[in-house]
Amino acid sequence: MQFYGLLDLSWSSYIITTLVLTHITIVSVTVFLHRCQAHRALTMNPVLAHFFRFWLWLTTGMSTRAWASIHRKHHARCETSDDPHSPQILGLPMVLWKGAELYRKEATNEETLKRYSHGTPNDWLENNLYIKHSSLGFRILLVVELLLLGIPGAMVWAAQMFWIPFFAAGVINGIGHYWGYRNFECPDASTNISPWGILIGGEELHNNHHTYPTSAKLSVKWWEFDIGWCYIKLFSWLGLVNIKRTYPQPKYLPNKSEIDGDTLTAIIANRFHVMTDYSKKVLLPNFWQEKAKLRHTSHEWDTLAPVLVKETTLVTPGIQARLERFLEKHETLQRLYGLRENLQAIWNKTTASQKELLEALQDWCRQAESMGIPALNAFVRQLKGYSLIQSQ
Repeated sequence: MQFYGLLDLSWSSYIITTLVLTHITIVSVTVFLHRCQAHRALTMNPVLAHFFRFWLWLTTGMSTRAWASIHRKHHARCETSDDPHSPQILGLPMVLWKGAELYRKEATNEETLKRYSHGTPNDWLENNLYIKHSSLGFRILLVVELLLLGIPGAMVWAAQMFWIPFFAAGVINGIGHYWGYRNFECPDASTNISPWGILIGGEELHNNHHTYPTSAKLSVKWWEFDIGWCYIKLFSWLGLVNIKRTYPQPKYLPNKSEIDGDTLTAIIANRFHVMTDYSKKVLLPNFWQEKAKLRHTSHEWDTLAPVLVKETTLVTPGIQARLERFLEKHETLQRLYGLRENLQAIWNKTTASQKELLEALQDWCRQAESMGIPALNAFVRQLKGYSLIQSQ
């Protein structure tokens, strides 16, 4: 009884217990810390919120204020020297293996906490227990697990101490900005590590999150799965969570043929969908058609295809110059690439009036239609159908 603790579990039960406990911690991070506190994508019942705060104190010693502040700074300064944990700046090994150290270092930055902590808990418990005695929680957890589980409880506790520093601070912040697939060309290097967000609560869908950071749902494609969203829907059904925002889903009016203010607003709201559609339906098909027509076997075409649709701020000057020299030899592709850049530039005009933006979009459509390319004309027709009004 003393060796195996009060519960006297089987070895398979120890494994299951470890997986369940670490999963609760993952849910606490993704639902409470990330989507609720850092991004305000949902609001939460105070009792449930405090359970998550208490659980995170026991299992990680992390402060809600510090975690939310560091994550908000990461979004605001992503892939720059001010990013607390960018593998593009610091290197993948540093972030993957020492992500927790980077977190602890940034947590001592008073400027970060002051600037980015708005709206996070600032009550007596946060200041006098969870922050002041941050290491007390996981010490209490060790004692409890030794009492209940015996000596194997020390291994369960060690797994819990390892889980978040490696998977959240290391894998998500490291691999999630280094390797994987991208649904959207947002202006940072974020990737979706896996289309099935289970092990890390849906955080695997990191490119989706960086594209729509205030969305409570991280899966976008029909074949993607976000288990964190399942818990949010369950909590919502129980009346414990109020979902405030999810990513925009394009709406179309099939008979709409004019670009108006509604069209402009809908296109800007869905700009990442628009740019993805332009790349997949116009730019890349014409690129491969041109290669087939000219019967080129050069590897340069295959090498430059992903660069053609990549966010330009992520392309190195040398590769960009190489792409531009390539496009100079292919006038149609050069014009299509220019149209892509001009379309994106429309919503980057942050100081322009709605009238100026509307005129720029209308002019862009006229230029596109003048090229007489069927795929481009179909894309323009789709643009004109964008609306904030649900089609009946």
